[in-house]
Amino acid sequence: MSTPLSTNQLIRYSRQLRLPQIGLAGQQKLQASRVLIIGAGGLGAPAAMYLAALGIGELTLADGDVVELSNLHRQLLHGTPDIGRAKVESARDTLHRLNPEIILHTLPKRLEGAALLAAVQQVDLVVDSCDNFATRFAVNAACVTARKPLISGAAVRMEGQISVFRLDLPDSPCYRCLYRDGSDQAETCDANGVLPPVVGVIGSMQALEAVKVLLGIGESLHGRLLLFDALRAEWRTLKLKRDPDCPICAKKSA
Repeated sequence: MSTPLSTNQLIRYSRQLRLPQIGLAGQQKLQASRVLIIGAGGLGAPAAMYLAALGIGELTLADGDVVELSNLHRQLLHGTPDIGRAKVESARDTLHRLNPEIILHTLPKRLEGAALLAAVQQVDLVVDSCDNFATRFAVNAACVTARKPLISGAAVRMEGQISVFRLDLPDSPCYRCLYRDGSDQAETCDANGVLPPVVGVIGSMQALEAVKVLLGIGESLHGRLLLFDALRAEWRTLKLKRDPDCPICAKKSA
């Protein structure tokens, strides 16, 4: 049974309640939703802020890092006084100031193995905002096992990409269908740099795609990879198909 919106909630969410794709029923569905965000950095910051602001009922943030000075130009969940603090704790404070009505869970560690799978099983959708292939592969495998939708994003230099992997749908490709192998040596922000608004664009898109999947509205990026070239201000779309030889999803039944 849906919980009625309070007067304050009707005011807080009034602009999105006016959208026919959301309305009261959609807002109540958002408030009943649970989302896991992997990474409280450049991508996770805008994704978490928008999801918190628009009223996702329960957010879980997982990140084992602490805030560093070099993070602050792009990771807008954190400020100079937060240097040295756990990112999830800094993020929790920012998000609570933004919207004190949502439920926030913080996991100040890198999720692996059984703990990762358990965290994925407890939510409706996963937003992968991490910065390395090892974690992306592990998150993807957990989402395939748990049949949970995955919103995957990445950004480096002046380029970004985002896709939606609907492991709850038949014949859906997974992240490993796109990347059979991956090396972090040449594609890190540390090695190549990154322009802050690029991660802002991709992180915001992750929040947008999450809302579309949770509400079942519009056309998501399921089966498509959206590539962003900031220098040219251009978007390209590539179609994705399930790899019949994928080591992760090929043997999973639809």
